Amino acid sequence: MGCGTSSSTKDRKSEKALKAALVIQNWYRGYSARLKARQRYALTIFQSIEYADEQGQLQLSNFFSFMLENYTQIHEKDPELVARLFGRTLQDSKDRQEYVSFVDVPDSYNGPRLQFPLTFTDIDLLVEAFKQQQILHAHYVLEVLFETKRVLKQMPNFTQVKTSPTKEITICGDLHGKLDDLFLIFYKNGLPSGSNSYIFNGDFVDRGKHSMEILMILFVSFLVYPNDLHLNRGNHEDFMMNLRYGFTKEILHKYKLHGKKILQILEDVYTWLPIGTIIDNEILVIHGGISESTDLNLLHRIERHKMKSVLMPPISIDEDQDTDLKKTKTGANVVPREGKTNESPSEQLPKHEWEQVIDILWSDPRGKRGCYPNTSRGGGCYFGPDITSKILNKFQLKMLIRSHECKPEGYEICHDGKVVTVFSASNYYEEGSNRGAYIKLCCDMTPRFFQYQVTRATCLRPLYQRVNTMESSAIRILKERMLSRKTDLIRAFQLQDRSKSGKLSMGQWAFSMENTLGLNLPWRSLSPHLVTTDKNGNINYMSTFQDIHIQKPVKEAQSTLIETLYRYRSDLQIIFNVIDSDHSGLISMEEFRAMWKLFNSHYSIHIEDFQVDELAERMDLNKDGSIDFNEFLKAFYVVHKLEKLNKSDANLL
Repeated sequence: MGCGTSSSTKDRKSEKALKAALVIQNWYRGYSARLKARQRYALTIFQSIEYADEQGQLQLSNFFSFMLENYTQIHEKDPELVARLFGRTLQDSKDRQEYVSFVDVPDSYNGPRLQFPLTFTDIDLLVEAFKQQQILHAHYVLEVLFETKRVLKQMPNFTQVKTSPTKEITICGDLHGKLDDLFLIFYKNGLPSGSNSYIFNGDFVDRGKHSMEILMILFVSFLVYPNDLHLNRGNHEDFMMNLRYGFTKEILHKYKLHGKKILQILEDVYTWLPIGTIIDNEILVIHGGISESTDLNLLHRIERHKMKSVLMPPISIDEDQDTDLKKTKTGANVVPREGKTNESPSEQLPKHEWEQVIDILWSDPRGKRGCYPNTSRGGGCYFGPDITSKILNKFQLKMLIRSHECKPEGYEICHDGKVVTVFSASNYYEEGSNRGAYIKLCCDMTPRFFQYQVTRATCLRPLYQRVNTMESSAIRILKERMLSRKTDLIRAFQLQDRSKSGKLSMGQWAFSMENTLGLNLPWRSLSPHLVTTDKNGNINYMSTFQDIHIQKPVKEAQSTLIETLYRYRSDLQIIFNVIDSDHSGLISMEEFRAMWKLFNSHYSIHIEDFQVDELAERMDLNKDGSIDFNEFLKAFYVVHKLEKLNKSDANLL
């Protein structure tokens, strides 16, 4: 009897323990699911705003066309600007020696010294030097760029690659200036060599702080192993994209004396990068995607070097203007590019060819059938599984490997396994936001995926800490986007608030946010981070802006003007940097007024010219008739009041 009681007690204890374990398990599953949901929301915010910025960038192409059509004085004052916007070269590229020989390497320079012709030793030397945060001297940078251009010019638009059972190839996606990711790939997978082939699928630069180092490692590796390291052009291998997303600024900061020369050559190098790779006649590797009209036969034949920038669509010009463009400011005739005398006057791609290139650099796959405009990015298209099957079958291919989109796990497979996305920049938006990945392939084998995540810590932070950091950063940039449209948002709120109560229902508020900002976000779920609600669940819509404001550079400036300049600051900065061809950083008051009037007219901005004039004059601190336009735009920054309070509280603890 005693034994039976003991057994019964043990059973009850086991049952309780099992129930407790199930309760804990269910709680943890719910907790993890909530964290994952918050992580997804944060990633959605980052991606939506990233694509909205790209959309604004692409819309600038219309402005440049408008500027050339309406700013007639520009043709007389700065033919170099016209030539740049038309994708032309007013003078033959300077001789390599003329560029490089005047850039001496002093004896005091203690960075890496490259020996031409380059060998594997130079790759190893460069990698180790960059690990020590050394900077490659401008002399070697220019040498590498000229040599890379020389070799690239001999290559076809699509590189043909063969694998074998004993020779794999590694495919890497976007790196975006994240040097630690490249180091980690090489640590796990080995440096490029004759027996270790790589394809780097575009977007080597921008956003990250080490784009130049990545570019130099890739270009030097390409020069040493031109048959084993393959480079595809991405949508960020574009000098106009670099103006917005950081690479231009990085070059001018690291190479203050010779940055302009580097930018001039780099602009040309981009145009000679191949636009794709075909592996074993079966797998197409391109940066973005395809459309229903993608014609690989046509893309094989185009003159790819004429595609200078996505922001420079083909523009028709009259014969008189075309003749003027062939003269320098002194009236001398210009030697055509590369010394050819039989070249056509136009250095532009025909419009249908330009659109073909845009599609393969900018398009994204989606689950919905068909081909429709890529409304998020503003360029390329969305293509469904039926389009993938159609294009692959048409050109007797089996798979499309592309990059261009950040994926939480570093890669994604869609369209019944026919489309693979690979993205190699881990922590792209924020630490912990995503893994990076690369693919290994050999003939007739299934792709193998390798994931990683760079971290400075010896062990990864707990998930809740990573999610909190991501969420805070995402909400911060979302609030800044909201503030840039404050006037429009208030107008939309007030249209919904017919009783003038200062409150809206959750549905009304979410509708106004999505319609005004054009961001397809889970507004109801995000509302606790953005607004306050009353006990009935109604939103006090002015609380949207209660803890954030734009710092005025001049107290007298009107709030509407400040908001408008803040909203368009990135666009204005790009336009200025294109006009500022000598990279002096200065713009005259006359140029500023002319640029603003055109911008104001094209974007239908309701700001009086005299208000901008007054602000610009106040920003001309030394009264010399010119302003540092980049500094002018930096003066408009957002103050997050709540963050200041939180930091103050933290300091007291």
